[in-house]
Amino acid sequence: MSTIRLILLDIEGTTLPISFVKDVLFPYSDRVMPELLRQQAGNPLVRVALADIDAANPGCDPVAQLHDWTVRDEKVAPLKSLQGLAWKTGFESGELKARLYPDVPPALNAWHQAGLRLAVYSSGSASAQRLLYGYSDAGDLTGLFEAFYDLDIGGKKIAESYREIAQRAGVAPAEILFLSDIGAELDAAAEAGLKTCQLVRKEDGTTPHHGARQASDFAEVSHYFALPVS
Repeated sequence: MSTIRLILLDIEGTTLPISFVKDVLFPYSDRVMPELLRQQAGNPLVRVALADIDAANPGCDPVAQLHDWTVRDEKVAPLKSLQGLAWKTGFESGELKARLYPDVPPALNAWHQAGLRLAVYSSGSASAQRLLYGYSDAGDLTGLFEAFYDLDIGGKKIAESYREIAQRAGVAPAEILFLSDIGAELDAAAEAGLKTCQLVRKEDGTTPHHGARQASDFAEVSHYFALPVS
């Protein structure tokens, strides 16, 4: 049995409650988006996102399109990049603070201190990921992570994405443990050769995925895989 060298983490439903994203982050970005697009019209990121929106739905009202994507939680690049900009404003102003599951920070610190490498792979932009861990209720945790991967590396339900992460990290797929609440993501990671574990969080009402090892929190993850504990 190979040793785990890198722990790859999903965010929503794994380290942070889905309700925080759905009930706090999404409404915030939806509310500030019209003003953000006006104030940052010259921002190259905004210009690229608006061009992508128009390419996806020519002649549409971009604010209306972004709202529709938000309601449906679409994993599309222009929405994710603009949400990241909106959340940056909120976190830096103090209006937003990420609420992590209480078992997460102690486990991350214990794993990091023991020499395990940590990285994030989420559908949210890498910049948004850094905001969540940089402005968390446990303080700035970004220094614990070596990399933040987003959809630029590929879809999370595609095995090749996980192979690419392993290659970039310079480790064998079997030396990576991927933690997520989504069954299709775990299947793709397992197909690529990663070890996997599904977080079945009671607060999120996660549906257990048949065939996947499951844990209710990071303490159970540590127990199952003989990882350091705080």
